[in-house]
Amino acid sequence: MKEEEVNRCQIQEWYPRFKSDSIKTMIHELPESFIEYLMDDHGPFLLPLSIDDNDALPNRIHKPEEEEDFEVSEGSEDESEQPSPPPSFPELEMKIKESIESLGGSVFPKLNWSAPKDAAWISSTGNLCCNSFSEVAILLRASDSLVHDLCHVYDSCSDKTVSRPPKFFLALRKWYSSLRPEMEFRCFVRNGILVGVSQREVTGFYPALVEKKDELITIVQRFFMYKVKGNFESESYTFDIYVTNDDRVKLLDFNPWGAFTLPLLFTWEELEVNSNKEGDHLEFRLVESQRGVRPGLKTAVPYDYLDTSPGSGWDEFLKKADEELGQQIRSPQAGA
Repeated sequence: MKEEEVNRCQIQEWYPRFKSDSIKTMIHELPESFIEYLMDDHGPFLLPLSIDDNDALPNRIHKPEEEEDFEVSEGSEDESEQPSPPPSFPELEMKIKESIESLGGSVFPKLNWSAPKDAAWISSTGNLCCNSFSEVAILLRASDSLVHDLCHVYDSCSDKTVSRPPKFFLALRKWYSSLRPEMEFRCFVRNGILVGVSQREVTGFYPALVEKKDELITIVQRFFMYKVKGNFESESYTFDIYVTNDDRVKLLDFNPWGAFTLPLLFTWEELEVNSNKEGDHLEFRLVESQRGVRPGLKTAVPYDYLDTSPGSGWDEFLKKADEELGQQIRSPQAGA
């Protein structure tokens, strides 16, 4: 994998070209001071000071000036240890506020590549829906998985020359509460050929998907041929889509082939084998029975940022899950 292949998967790179087939998104360049704030893991967890009197988190996050623990009496020997005041990003806050309003009042955030899915627990709603700058900031600040974007995104590149991109961007994407997670799919393209499609929400069995499998194959193939193929510069990559109730397709994301991208119901070895077969060979995998469910993937860790290297624990779990899936696929009663 090359650095340029990773760079093409940044949302600020691909979205302008595909925005007519994607979710409405507004993108802002982040100041370096805000990146430093996200990476600061020393001291207390502080939200930036808001210029808006309508603080979205008055009861969940207390400002340090309201905490007695931060008060130091005059003449104390600990005066030099007083914490720094919380940061403030008024220009960024105003841009985010305007974007949220223009996108209908609710958004979900992501950086160049990743969303802070592992921080959903800190949200009052348990998801990534944000209605204010404060809610965006707390998700980004609480996320450990965003360290991937900030420090490690090029680690798997054979021509690695840098540890991070020169600029970071915040993408605010319109929030749809009605989206059904089972209708999201990951598509695998090798050497310009669509070789695999996997259900992305693999922690549940949805019988209606099995009944609609042949129709979904046609929908995905048509979208790839007319919307994606030839319009994305890499030869090998993955892209995520959402299929609506009326069978329209929305492009959600691009990811590099291999490396930190999770193959879900496949292994990368299986996808490589598919790509070496003569002709166009597309394999479409769904969770086709309760036996194929992968409950262990229902974690706070984003699908795209699991450590599956030997010894991580996930390697053994995914190996066993693949064995179960293989039995499901070979079983004549699969999906019954």
